[in-house]
Amino acid sequence: MFFEGFTLEFREAAGKRFRLRRGGEGPPLLLLHGNPQTHAMWHRVAPALARRFAVICPDLTGYGFSAKPAVSEDHAPYAKRAMAADMVALMASLGHARFQVVAHDRGARVAHRMALDHPEAVERLCTMDIVPTLEHFERADMAFGLGYWHWFFLAQRHPGPERMIRADLEGWFDFHTSREPKPPGFFHPEARADYLAALRQPGTIEAMCEDYRAAAGIDLADDRASRDAGQRIGCPLLVLWGAKGSIPKWYDAMAVWRRYAAGPLEGAAVASGHYLAEEAPAEVLARLEGFLRA
Repeated sequence: MFFEGFTLEFREAAGKRFRLRRGGEGPPLLLLHGNPQTHAMWHRVAPALARRFAVICPDLTGYGFSAKPAVSEDHAPYAKRAMAADMVALMASLGHARFQVVAHDRGARVAHRMALDHPEAVERLCTMDIVPTLEHFERADMAFGLGYWHWFFLAQRHPGPERMIRADLEGWFDFHTSREPKPPGFFHPEARADYLAALRQPGTIEAMCEDYRAAAGIDLADDRASRDAGQRIGCPLLVLWGAKGSIPKWYDAMAVWRRYAAGPLEGAAVASGHYLAEEAPAEVLARLEGFLRA
Protein backbone atom coordinates (compact mmCIF):
# COMPACT_ATOMS: atom_id res chain seq x y z
CA MET A 1 0.00 0.00 0.00
CA PHE A 2 1.23 3.51 -0.84
CA PHE A 3 2.27 5.29 2.41
CA GLU A 4 0.32 2.90 4.59
CA GLY A 5 -0.50 4.44 7.95
CA PHE A 6 0.26 8.02 6.84
CA THR A 7 -2.11 10.97 6.69
CA LEU A 8 -2.05 13.48 3.82
CA GLU A 9 -2.70 17.06 4.88
CA PHE A 10 -2.01 20.75 4.33
CA ARG A 11 -0.52 23.03 6.95
CA GLU A 12 0.23 26.74 7.23
CA ALA A 13 3.72 27.86 8.23
CA ALA A 14 5.87 30.92 7.50
CA GLY A 15 2.88 32.52 5.79
CA LYS A 16 2.69 29.67 3.25
CA ARG A 17 0.65 26.52 2.75
CA PHE A 18 2.49 23.19 2.59
CA ARG A 19 1.35 19.72 1.64
CA LEU A 20 2.78 16.89 3.72
CA ARG A 21 2.37 13.31 4.76
CA ARG A 22 3.12 12.17 8.27
CA GLY A 23 2.95 8.96 10.21
CA GLY A 24 4.48 6.99 13.04
CA GLU A 25 5.46 7.83 16.60
CA GLY A 26 8.78 8.63 18.23
CA PRO A 27 11.47 11.26 17.69
CA PRO A 28 10.65 13.62 14.81
CA LEU A 29 12.27 12.84 11.46
CA LEU A 30 12.01 15.20 8.47
CA LEU A 31 12.36 13.73 4.96
CA LEU A 32 13.07 16.20 2.12
CA HIS A 33 12.67 15.24 -1.53
CA GLY A 34 14.51 16.24 -4.69
CA ASN A 35 13.78 17.52 -8.18
CA PRO A 36 11.56 17.03 -10.14
CA GLN A 37 9.72 15.05 -7.52
CA THR A 38 7.48 15.44 -4.49
CA HIS A 39 7.44 13.88 -1.03
CA ALA A 40 6.04 10.76 -2.75
CA MET A 41 9.64 9.68 -3.48
CA TRP A 42 9.84 8.41 0.13
CA HIS A 43 7.04 5.85 -0.28
CA ARG A 44 9.39 2.85 -0.02
CA VAL A 45 11.25 3.97 3.11
CA ALA A 46 8.91 6.24 5.10
CA PRO A 47 6.57 3.47 6.36
CA ALA A 48 9.55 1.47 7.69
CA LEU A 49 11.01 4.56 9.38
CA ALA A 50 7.60 5.29 10.92
CA ARG A 51 8.00 2.19 13.10
CA ARG A 52 10.57 4.15 15.14
CA PHE A 53 10.00 7.81 14.30
CA ALA A 54 7.34 10.46 13.82
CA VAL A 55 8.03 10.89 10.10
CA ILE A 56 7.15 14.14 8.31
CA CYS A 57 7.38 14.24 4.51
CA PRO A 58 6.54 17.69 3.08
CA ASP A 59 6.61 19.05 -0.44
CA LEU A 60 9.36 21.68 -0.52
CA THR A 61 8.53 25.32 -1.16
CA GLY A 62 7.50 25.61 -4.80
CA TYR A 63 7.35 21.86 -5.38
CA GLY A 64 4.48 19.40 -5.33
CA PHE A 65 1.32 21.00 -4.01
CA SER A 66 3.02 23.40 -1.60
CA ALA A 67 3.02 27.20 -1.90
CA LYS A 68 4.75 28.63 -4.95
CA PRO A 69 6.15 32.14 -4.50
CA ALA A 70 6.21 34.15 -7.71
CA VAL A 71 9.21 34.54 -9.99
CA SER A 72 11.41 37.41 -8.83
CA GLU A 73 14.52 39.16 -10.04
CA ASP A 74 16.70 37.98 -7.16
CA HIS A 75 15.01 34.53 -6.78
CA ALA A 76 15.20 35.05 -3.00
CA PRO A 77 12.12 32.94 -2.08
CA TYR A 78 13.96 29.94 -3.55
CA ALA A 79 17.32 30.59 -1.91
CA LYS A 80 18.17 27.51 0.13
CA ARG A 81 18.29 29.83 3.16
CA ALA A 82 14.62 30.74 2.62
CA MET A 83 13.53 27.20 1.79
CA ALA A 84 15.33 25.89 4.87
CA ALA A 85 13.65 28.49 7.07
CA ASP A 86 10.29 27.42 5.66
CA MET A 87 10.93 23.80 6.67
CA VAL A 88 12.07 24.80 10.16
CA ALA A 89 8.87 26.85 10.53
CA LEU A 90 6.79 23.92 9.29
CA MET A 91 8.36 21.57 11.82
CA ALA A 92 7.82 24.16 14.59
CA SER A 93 4.14 24.34 13.61
CA LEU A 94 3.97 20.59 14.27
CA GLY A 95 5.60 21.04 17.68
CA HIS A 96 9.10 19.95 16.70
CA ALA A 97 11.86 22.41 17.61
CA ARG A 98 14.62 19.83 17.11
CA PHE A 99 14.64 16.91 14.71
CA GLN A 100 16.68 14.63 12.47
CA VAL A 101 16.76 15.13 8.71
CA VAL A 102 17.17 12.78 5.75
CA ALA A 103 17.27 14.56 2.41
CA HIS A 104 17.85 13.82 -1.26
CA ASP A 105 19.03 15.97 -4.18
CA ARG A 106 17.58 19.52 -3.96
CA GLY A 107 16.15 18.70 -0.56
CA ALA A 108 19.66 17.81 0.60
CA ARG A 109 20.85 21.26 -0.49
CA VAL A 110 18.06 22.79 1.57
CA ALA A 111 19.06 20.55 4.48
CA HIS A 112 22.74 21.53 4.18
CA ARG A 113 21.79 25.21 4.55
CA MET A 114 19.38 24.31 7.37
CA ALA A 115 22.19 22.66 9.34
CA LEU A 116 24.30 25.83 8.96
CA ASP A 117 21.57 28.39 9.68
CA HIS A 118 19.61 26.42 12.29
CA PRO A 119 22.08 24.22 14.18
CA GLU A 120 19.78 24.26 17.19
CA ALA A 121 17.10 22.52 15.11
CA VAL A 122 19.04 19.84 13.21
CA GLU A 123 20.06 16.96 15.47
CA ARG A 124 21.43 14.66 12.74
CA LEU A 125 21.60 14.97 8.96
CA CYS A 126 21.78 12.46 6.12
CA THR A 127 22.32 13.82 2.59
CA MET A 128 21.79 11.66 -0.48
CA ASP A 129 23.67 11.94 -3.78
CA ILE A 130 25.07 15.45 -3.54
CA VAL A 131 28.21 17.34 -2.76
CA PRO A 132 27.80 20.99 -1.74
CA THR A 133 26.49 23.29 -4.48
CA LEU A 134 29.58 25.46 -4.22
CA GLU A 135 31.82 22.48 -5.01
CA HIS A 136 29.81 21.61 -8.12
CA PHE A 137 30.07 25.09 -9.58
CA GLU A 138 33.68 25.76 -8.64
CA ARG A 139 34.83 22.40 -10.02
CA ALA A 140 32.59 22.46 -13.10
CA ASP A 141 34.12 20.99 -16.28
CA MET A 142 32.82 19.41 -19.48
CA ALA A 143 31.78 16.19 -17.73
CA PHE A 144 29.73 18.12 -15.19
CA GLY A 145 28.20 20.38 -17.85
CA LEU A 146 27.10 17.41 -19.94
CA GLY A 147 26.01 15.27 -17.02
CA TYR A 148 24.20 17.96 -15.04
CA TRP A 149 23.14 19.99 -18.08
CA HIS A 150 19.81 20.73 -16.41
CA TRP A 151 21.55 22.96 -13.84
CA PHE A 152 22.40 25.39 -16.61
CA PHE A 153 19.19 24.95 -18.62
CA LEU A 154 16.80 25.50 -15.71
CA ALA A 155 18.78 28.53 -14.53
CA GLN A 156 18.24 30.40 -17.81
CA ARG A 157 16.11 33.52 -17.62
CA HIS A 158 12.36 33.30 -17.23
CA PRO A 159 10.28 32.23 -19.13
CA GLY A 160 12.56 30.40 -21.57
CA PRO A 161 13.02 27.01 -19.90
CA GLU A 162 9.46 27.04 -18.56
CA ARG A 163 8.03 27.32 -22.07
CA MET A 164 10.26 24.56 -23.43
CA ILE A 165 9.34 22.16 -20.62
CA ARG A 166 5.62 22.80 -21.07
CA ALA A 167 5.90 22.01 -24.78
CA ASP A 168 6.48 18.34 -23.86
CA LEU A 169 6.17 18.00 -20.10
CA GLU A 170 6.05 14.22 -19.84
CA GLY A 171 8.79 13.77 -22.43
CA TRP A 172 10.97 16.24 -20.53
CA PHE A 173 10.30 14.44 -17.23
CA ASP A 174 11.27 11.05 -18.65
CA PHE A 175 14.46 12.42 -20.22
CA HIS A 176 15.39 14.42 -17.14
CA THR A 177 15.03 11.42 -14.82
CA SER A 178 16.97 9.00 -17.04
CA ARG A 179 20.53 10.10 -16.17
CA GLU A 180 21.21 6.38 -15.66
CA PRO A 181 19.33 3.71 -17.68
CA LYS A 182 16.11 2.64 -16.00
CA PRO A 183 13.55 -0.04 -16.88
CA PRO A 184 10.07 0.96 -18.05
CA GLY A 185 7.83 1.68 -15.08
CA PHE A 186 10.79 2.40 -12.80
CA PHE A 187 8.82 4.90 -10.69
CA HIS A 188 5.89 3.56 -8.70
CA PRO A 189 2.76 4.48 -10.71
CA GLU A 190 1.26 6.50 -7.84
CA ALA A 191 4.54 8.34 -7.29
CA ARG A 192 4.99 9.08 -11.00
CA ALA A 193 1.39 10.30 -11.25
CA ASP A 194 2.01 12.61 -8.29
CA TYR A 195 5.22 14.00 -9.81
CA LEU A 196 3.49 14.77 -13.10
CA ALA A 197 0.32 16.17 -11.46
CA ALA A 198 2.50 18.49 -9.39
CA LEU A 199 4.42 19.69 -12.45
CA ARG A 200 1.10 20.54 -14.10
CA GLN A 201 0.09 22.77 -11.17
CA PRO A 202 0.32 26.49 -11.99
CA GLY A 203 3.66 27.83 -10.84
CA THR A 204 5.51 24.55 -10.23
CA ILE A 205 7.75 24.72 -13.29
CA GLU A 206 8.52 28.38 -12.57
CA ALA A 207 9.38 27.45 -8.96
CA MET A 208 11.65 24.64 -10.09
CA CYS A 209 13.53 27.00 -12.40
CA GLU A 210 13.74 29.63 -9.67
CA ASP A 211 15.32 27.01 -7.40
CA TYR A 212 18.12 26.53 -9.95
CA ARG A 213 18.43 30.25 -10.64
CA ALA A 214 18.90 30.83 -6.93
CA ALA A 215 21.51 28.07 -6.82
CA ALA A 216 23.55 29.85 -9.49
CA GLY A 217 23.33 33.21 -7.73
CA ILE A 218 22.16 33.97 -4.20
CA ASP A 219 23.01 30.48 -2.91
CA LEU A 220 26.60 30.79 -4.09
CA ALA A 221 26.93 34.11 -2.29
CA ASP A 222 25.54 32.57 0.91
CA ASP A 223 27.76 29.50 0.61
CA ARG A 224 30.91 31.55 0.03
CA ALA A 225 30.08 33.74 3.01
CA SER A 226 29.67 30.65 5.18
CA ARG A 227 32.95 29.22 3.93
CA ASP A 228 34.78 32.49 4.52
CA ALA A 229 33.39 32.60 8.07
CA GLY A 230 34.54 29.03 8.74
CA GLN A 231 30.96 27.87 9.23
CA ARG A 232 30.56 24.09 8.96
CA ILE A 233 27.97 21.44 9.77
CA GLY A 234 28.20 20.71 13.47
CA CYS A 235 25.76 17.81 13.87
CA PRO A 236 26.58 14.20 12.96
CA LEU A 237 26.48 13.84 9.17
CA LEU A 238 25.89 10.76 7.01
CA VAL A 239 26.51 11.18 3.28
CA LEU A 240 25.19 8.53 0.89
CA TRP A 241 25.60 8.44 -2.85
CA GLY A 242 24.60 6.16 -5.72
CA ALA A 243 27.46 3.89 -6.78
CA LYS A 244 26.07 3.86 -10.34
CA GLY A 245 25.61 7.63 -10.49
CA SER A 246 27.75 10.66 -11.24
CA ILE A 247 29.03 11.54 -7.76
CA PRO A 248 31.69 8.79 -7.54
CA LYS A 249 32.76 9.44 -11.13
CA TRP A 250 33.52 13.10 -10.48
CA TYR A 251 34.41 13.39 -6.78
CA ASP A 252 35.91 11.81 -3.74
CA ALA A 253 32.70 12.51 -1.86
CA MET A 254 34.10 11.92 1.62
CA ALA A 255 37.12 14.15 0.99
CA VAL A 256 34.79 16.92 -0.19
CA TRP A 257 32.40 16.63 2.74
CA ARG A 258 35.22 16.58 5.31
CA ARG A 259 35.84 20.23 4.49
CA TYR A 260 32.20 21.08 5.27
CA ALA A 261 31.66 18.99 8.40
CA ALA A 262 32.93 19.93 11.84
CA GLY A 263 31.11 17.07 13.58
CA PRO A 264 31.19 13.30 13.13
CA LEU A 265 31.12 12.24 9.47
CA GLU A 266 30.14 8.90 7.93
CA GLY A 267 29.65 8.02 4.30
CA ALA A 268 28.95 5.15 1.92
CA ALA A 269 28.00 4.29 -1.63
CA VAL A 270 24.63 2.64 -2.17
CA ALA A 271 24.09 0.10 -4.97
CA SER A 272 21.88 2.41 -7.01
CA GLY A 273 21.81 5.32 -9.38
CA HIS A 274 20.61 8.78 -8.39
CA TYR A 275 17.25 7.77 -6.87
CA LEU A 276 18.57 5.91 -3.83
CA ALA A 277 15.36 5.69 -1.81
CA GLU A 278 13.41 4.30 -4.77
CA GLU A 279 16.14 2.11 -6.27
CA ALA A 280 17.68 0.58 -3.14
CA PRO A 281 15.30 1.16 -0.21
CA ALA A 282 16.52 -1.82 1.83
CA GLU A 283 20.13 -0.65 1.69
CA VAL A 284 19.14 2.94 2.47
CA LEU A 285 17.14 1.77 5.48
CA ALA A 286 20.06 -0.35 6.69
CA ARG A 287 22.37 2.66 6.53
CA LEU A 288 19.86 4.87 8.33
CA GLU A 289 19.26 2.20 10.98
CA GLY A 290 22.79 2.59 12.24
CA PHE A 291 22.81 6.38 12.02
CA LEU A 292 19.48 7.77 13.21
CA ARG A 293 18.71 7.84 16.92
CA ALA A 294 15.31 6.68 18.14
